[in-house]
Amino acid sequence: MTQSDFDFSRLNPEQRQAVETTDGPVLVLSGAGTGKTTVLTARLAYIIQTGKALPFQCLAVTFTNKAANEMQDRLAAMIGEDANRLWLGTFHRIGLRILRNHPEKVGLSSGFTVLDASDQERLLKQIMADERVDLKNTPPLSVLNQIQRLKDQGISFDKTEQAPFGTSPLVKRLYAMYQERLKTMNAVDFGDLLLYCLELFNAHPEVLKALRQQFKYILVDEYQDTNVAQYLWLRLLAAGHNNICCVGDDDQSIYSWRGAEIGNILRFEQDFPNAAVIRLESNYRSTAHILAGASGLIAHNRDRLGKTLHPAPGRESDMGEKISVTGVWNGDDEAEKICDRIEREQRRGTSLSNMAVLVRATAQMRAIEDNLLQYGISYKVIGGMRFYEREEIRDATAYIRLLGQKKDDMAFTRVVNKPRRGVGDTALQNLREYAREHRLSLYESAEELLARNAIRGTAKTGLEKLFALYDEWRAKSADTPCDEMLRLMLEQSGYMDMRRADKTPESQGRIENLQELTGEFKTKYENFDQYLEYVSLVMDNDATALTGEHISVMTLHAAKGLEFDTVFLPGWEEGIFPNKKSLDENGGKALEEERRLAYVGITRARKRVYISFAGSRFMYGSYQNNLPSRFIDEIPNENKEITTISNGYGDSYGYGNAGGYGRSSGSGRFGFDGYDAVDDDYDGYNRKSRYGGYNKDYTNSGYFYKKEKRTSCFGAVNKPVFPVGTAVYHERYGYGQVIAANGSSTEVVFEDGTTKKIMADYLDKA
Repeated sequence: MTQSDFDFSRLNPEQRQAVETTDGPVLVLSGAGTGKTTVLTARLAYIIQTGKALPFQCLAVTFTNKAANEMQDRLAAMIGEDANRLWLGTFHRIGLRILRNHPEKVGLSSGFTVLDASDQERLLKQIMADERVDLKNTPPLSVLNQIQRLKDQGISFDKTEQAPFGTSPLVKRLYAMYQERLKTMNAVDFGDLLLYCLELFNAHPEVLKALRQQFKYILVDEYQDTNVAQYLWLRLLAAGHNNICCVGDDDQSIYSWRGAEIGNILRFEQDFPNAAVIRLESNYRSTAHILAGASGLIAHNRDRLGKTLHPAPGRESDMGEKISVTGVWNGDDEAEKICDRIEREQRRGTSLSNMAVLVRATAQMRAIEDNLLQYGISYKVIGGMRFYEREEIRDATAYIRLLGQKKDDMAFTRVVNKPRRGVGDTALQNLREYAREHRLSLYESAEELLARNAIRGTAKTGLEKLFALYDEWRAKSADTPCDEMLRLMLEQSGYMDMRRADKTPESQGRIENLQELTGEFKTKYENFDQYLEYVSLVMDNDATALTGEHISVMTLHAAKGLEFDTVFLPGWEEGIFPNKKSLDENGGKALEEERRLAYVGITRARKRVYISFAGSRFMYGSYQNNLPSRFIDEIPNENKEITTISNGYGDSYGYGNAGGYGRSSGSGRFGFDGYDAVDDDYDGYNRKSRYGGYNKDYTNSGYFYKKEKRTSCFGAVNKPVFPVGTAVYHERYGYGQVIAANGSSTEVVFEDGTTKKIMADYLDKA
């Protein structure tokens, strides 16, 4: 096939240029929704069908198996069986394929094993135990994460003098011992698949020369996400002919926390002089207002190569709706408003599967998930577990369950070694056998065996300390508020110290989730029984919720590469998004990455974007009064529409269409001093607002109720918020009457005859 015979009809001029420019280095800056995969597959098909190279002479590297499979399928539809002869796959897959051909050259034997993540952790744990390293203060997963980051930077165990400042001598020593043990086992981990390739290329130039001659053309997807080791690997393979085409988007580089180096794409023209840079700016996904808003926002970044998205030919007139920005009083109001809009979107024909809620931090999900459940909206958390299913939340719940019920064996087994207390498998097995024989719970069995001095060593010490803590906690729980009680249990047990010592990327998120859980007891539950009842209902709903369509809930990081008709972006406040860490850097790289994350969030939407911010939000265990995110102000005024909630005193709570911070009566600008604390019987501020068509008094939780003084974390010592017989109103179900009440847990019969159990927080007196 000649060049003139190739079918370019489905490519726009920018895409065609990217396909035809085959020789020499090429950087394709592919904005969101501009047809990146189309270009990659068409380029490969063009190279093969025009005879520039045979299939096995083409190397195409992706970041995920999903992307590789999609490219393979598309290519097969274009060139048939030849698609299976390309070297196409992830960095790890290609690296493994190279090493399988030359294992002995890097000290491995044929048939070497690739350890998965759990095997890696288990191996390192054995090494640390042999070295008598305190696993509580130095969690193996944290050390393994640091070792993998060193490998991502191309730093082998014998070159740790090049390690970043702050890498401890212990980590360097364990890295060397871990690598030695891997060699002894004839095994590698994922990081080794590239690190050994670098060693192979440098130590055996004949191997590198052969690979360079074989791979006449190299294509790389998502180049902005490459780390140092991947960058070096590509540079070595491409040196000589330099026929390398890297496709990526510097404006979507959001993974520095896992080793991605944005500098790789920013300095492409320095690394490859005379490189062709082709910008794909015609977007096939989003409306004009969404594209202009996102482009205006990202233009505030300095470290970028620059491009401006616009609707693809034929879609220029599709302005669509402006980006909606809404200011609300607090996080619970925000979650309610999102649910109201979800239902409105459904009424206008948008399916749940075409909607997503994208948050900056997982701790934001709690309020959103609670309201989705209350509204009966089916949802799924993408890229993670639902809030109450997360490991740290289940652990905290187990501590609570064991406080009120010694016989809870499931809670006991979850608590007894978190953190580690020296109660090993043998000790637990003895407890189980004694419990079965004497028909006791594990807790009771342990008490009896301790009393008889039948448990020795570290197990005895650990159990005695745990039981002493529970005796102390039970005595205190009679007159300690639940939030303080939970915080006390997590701190005194050593559980929070265990989480703080964890240096994995997930660690901070786990701590924030625990702070969010603790905060729930200030705003939502009056005793632990209410919480446990609610969680059991949540878990029951989870088991059946996903039988049909569902809305997706995920972090902004997890949303990259996805698209939806409607996207909700809550929590756009200074200190949350951008997060506090980026603000502390005073405008550095972290803030620019936060802005790129905002850009990714907006460009996930095809038709509608709903941004929201709250003046007060309960996050990480305390109330925060926040300014709106600077990112809101950076979206051009002509592409956004701002609505706010009046505080009833002539001031508008939120942002004005003119933009800017501050307070201006009647101007629609942002004003915090609408707070009016007038009644000490209410928890927090008493905020009066016109919302949903009726007056509503807002407590810190956003719902109308007076709390009686709490005197116990368990039991029904609190007076019912709404006595039996009270006429009540619910925003979703309408008018009804309370037929049973226990604390703030109520059962209501509504006008349509349905009976529902509802927390009093969600009810108003009719």
